[in-house]
Amino acid sequence: MVERRVTLACAFALFVAQGCVAPLPQTEGPEPLPLGREFPVHDAPREVGERKGRPEPDEEPVEGEVTLSRALALALLRSPNLAAVAWDVRVADARRLQAGLLPNPEIEVEVEDFAGTGTLAGFDGAETTIVLSQLIELGGKRAARKQVAAFDAQLAAWGYETARLAVLTETTLTFLDVLGAQERLQLAEESHRLAQEVLSTVAERVKAGKVSPLEEMRAAVTLSKSAIDLDKASRSLDISRSFLAASWGSSRAGFDRVAGELDSVASIPSFESVAGLVARNPEIARWAQEMEQRLAVLARERAGRVPDLTLGIGVKHISEVDASALVFGLSIPIPLFDRNQGAILEARYELARAGHAKKAAEVRTWAALAAAYHTLASAHSEALSLRDDVLPAAQHAYAAARESYQEGKLGYLDILDAQRTLMEAKRSHVDALMTYHKAVAVVESLIGTGLNDVPSGSNQKHGE
Repeated sequence: MVERRVTLACAFALFVAQGCVAPLPQTEGPEPLPLGREFPVHDAPREVGERKGRPEPDEEPVEGEVTLSRALALALLRSPNLAAVAWDVRVADARRLQAGLLPNPEIEVEVEDFAGTGTLAGFDGAETTIVLSQLIELGGKRAARKQVAAFDAQLAAWGYETARLAVLTETTLTFLDVLGAQERLQLAEESHRLAQEVLSTVAERVKAGKVSPLEEMRAAVTLSKSAIDLDKASRSLDISRSFLAASWGSSRAGFDRVAGELDSVASIPSFESVAGLVARNPEIARWAQEMEQRLAVLARERAGRVPDLTLGIGVKHISEVDASALVFGLSIPIPLFDRNQGAILEARYELARAGHAKKAAEVRTWAALAAAYHTLASAHSEALSLRDDVLPAAQHAYAAARESYQEGKLGYLDILDAQRTLMEAKRSHVDALMTYHKAVAVVESLIGTGLNDVPSGSNQKHGE
């Protein structure tokens, strides 16, 4: 009897050991795309305590001048959105660990024929049975469950790569908003300065009796409007700075300004060369694992049709004769009604839906690329035309109008019109540059690499 108890204890210890020594699986995600790969990213720790999972304050304040590279590096390390997605990968790893665990054994103790009457009074006639039972999964359920969990973990890694590209793109766009707001503030300051110069010129001519005082009043009104525009430009810059600081999880913008070259316009690759890289986009590339995951789910549900087996072995002790004997039990459900039909049908429907969802993702990504590229090409052409043709002509026209006004050859309305034309041309140039750089950021996010890294030889010329 002692040997039997030792055998049962050893078996129970073996089951416990199988469940306790399982290591946390480590999912190998997709290779990060070239875009932003040089920057370190936030990675959720594998071991976390009760307090370590809470958000941490900023490690250091962001001050001074911020470049685009610094903004991207800060966002990838501190972005709350990316940090949350990083935990999705750890959650998937934990589910993968759970999927591979064996069912727990069960121990059952049963006492009968005690506390009765006559010879069954007390425990003299009691029969005690101790049974250790184990559920044995049949049909490959555990292997199928592990495979589904492995694909889920890979999909979570794809989700992290998608989030990484989204953080890069959103931070770049927000950075460009700040850079554009700085340029617009400079234009507002220039417009205000020109309005002051025009007012001074008009005041001198009024004092000399060459023009009506009404022109001085008009110039003063123009100066007041330029002051209002200057204040609006300053407030717009403050708002853009706050949004940029939020991209790295900061509640306030402690930096002074951003540094960048908004007026830099490079040649752009042809659409064919760009489109050849769109297949690497995570929204498309992930569907290879997505379809495998749906097939694995179908295999798991099909395995669920096979009933599981429960084995039990134990010892029964009869107090009346002080004797013991082994007890063996076996149970298996009869799949008469529930053969997992609904779950199998659902998995088939999900697999069919996945094919359409894959096609929808491809069409959506291709449409987004086409729209972004056409916006890029249009803004590229507009920015160059404004820089090379419109701005020089507007600048020359304003200088000529001002000189002619001082000589009395033109009226105030003429110089005011020339000034407005010049400032509108400069604002249009800034808007075109903003559109161009934002389109570059969107196209790069869709192909996962910088436009400068697209194979050369297919770049469009400036005038093409």
